Amino acid sequence: MKFIDEAIIEAHAGKGGDGAAAFRREKYVPRGGPSGGDGGRGGSIWAVADRNINTLIDYRYARIHRAGNGAGGGGSDKDGRGGNDLVLRVPVGTIVRDEESGEVIADLARDGERALLAKGGQGGLGNLHFKSSINRAPRQYTRGLPGESRKLRLELRVLADVGLLGLPNAGKSTLVRAVSSARPKVADYPFTTLNPSLGVVRVAEDASFVIADIPGLIEGAAEGAGLGHQFLRHLARTRLLLHLVDIAPLEDDADPVRDIRAIAAELKKYDESLYRKPRWLVFNKADLAPDADARIARVVRALRWKRAWFKVSAISGAGCRELCSAAYRFLSQPAKPVRARRAA
Repeated sequence: MKFIDEAIIEAHAGKGGDGAAAFRREKYVPRGGPSGGDGGRGGSIWAVADRNINTLIDYRYARIHRAGNGAGGGGSDKDGRGGNDLVLRVPVGTIVRDEESGEVIADLARDGERALLAKGGQGGLGNLHFKSSINRAPRQYTRGLPGESRKLRLELRVLADVGLLGLPNAGKSTLVRAVSSARPKVADYPFTTLNPSLGVVRVAEDASFVIADIPGLIEGAAEGAGLGHQFLRHLARTRLLLHLVDIAPLEDDADPVRDIRAIAAELKKYDESLYRKPRWLVFNKADLAPDADARIARVVRALRWKRAWFKVSAISGAGCRELCSAAYRFLSQPAKPVRARRAA
């Protein structure tokens, strides 16, 4: 099934039922007085995170969602029945935004988490509420209020501890296959990975973390080039970024330093907090470069890189165990908030 990670829908909550204007009419009860009941409330629309769903594809085709209207009040003090609520089941990791204002309404990051998307209208009041010492036979009643109507954007963000980034063909899918049981597609042409893929990395019997293989990043992605925002949004929830670098490129004009800086610039353009996340360099395909150590030293020196870096070969598995162990140790530490720098 094609991975669908975004959809725009309309949510229309139910209208409240009208109140009733009625009077008691019983034998031997003269002037029975007002007996109009209240209208029922309109149904509301809720979103619920469901771990058994992994795509928003249903909402690409079913765009308009309506909850039930409340029933009107009746005589003999009978209130109308409330409208049926509507529950929209979405994948865990779904963010719901108001399409017009951009406000985040819900961030459903845990299975079973619920959020109110559109509130049903209040039911109207029956004439029973308007009875007083000077108005013993009121004929006033109020109509039910309309429910909320909103245009919403649903965005699915992959839930992973570690996210991989790098140019197309840097070896991200191969690395995920090497360290986990996930089997993403691997080939030697750009954009082999079109959909995010998750793998569970087991470091020990009771020690594991989730790694995300996400489509390759190209220059201009922050403005939507290539897979653009579809790539970048999935890195938002990760705690650690592994920046894969092909240390044995085939092209004569390849420049790892230039490529690393270009991707870092795209991260900063898209989101300052994403740019400031912990990011390690992972020099891949070391087995294909006899002078890999010298190449890596040049890159680290040119970048003045002070953070962690690793040399691996995803195809042979060399260095992968050390990388995964270091990542697990990092993730075992308490998370530190990422703060954007103040503008100068």
